Amino acid sequence: MYTIKEWRVSNTTTKTTGLPGLRGAEHIGFTVPDLEQATHFFVDIIGCEQFYDIGPISDPNGDWMQQQLNVPNSTVIKKLRFFRCKNGSNFEVFEYQADDQNVQVPRNCDVGGHHIAFYVDDFDKALAHLQQHDITILGSPVIRDSGPSAGQTWVYFLSPWGMQFELVSYPDGKGYETTCTDRLWHPRFPEK
Repeated sequence: MYTIKEWRVSNTTTKTTGLPGLRGAEHIGFTVPDLEQATHFFVDIIGCEQFYDIGPISDPNGDWMQQQLNVPNSTVIKKLRFFRCKNGSNFEVFEYQADDQNVQVPRNCDVGGHHIAFYVDDFDKALAHLQQHDITILGSPVIRDSGPSAGQTWVYFLSPWGMQFELVSYPDGKGYETTCTDRLWHPRFPEK
């Protein structure tokens, strides 16, 4: 399916472009319809740790919301909550109130579509855990046996509000590692 040329990765470690001092993604922010439902999902099912809340935030007589957040001035952030997700990025989860709020979760094929992947050590055990909590699993696990992702097993699943997530594991590494000395960041080995 892949040729070496199609998925060869540069071994160059000297970077001369990009943000000065970049160290990585500090948090991922997203909006949910119900912050308490999301908290149950992230803490009790996924295993994240809840940290702190901020809000409500609004500027009913000014333009701070538009200028700072690119949302209508009448928008209210009812509350936002920070979570730590083990050895990965933090989550900043918002619950907004807005008159013209789009409540449809984007699909992966939509502009702005996305998913967040959780790496696990034991794929089968983690999948069974999600199923025991009545989490919707999309399709069947995919096992990659060739190409740059060889050795990886993954499956998508949905949060209770329909946001897409992925369960992923590759305990023996990925195929690209056989031809490249550099590595993608990995939650088990956060340092390069």
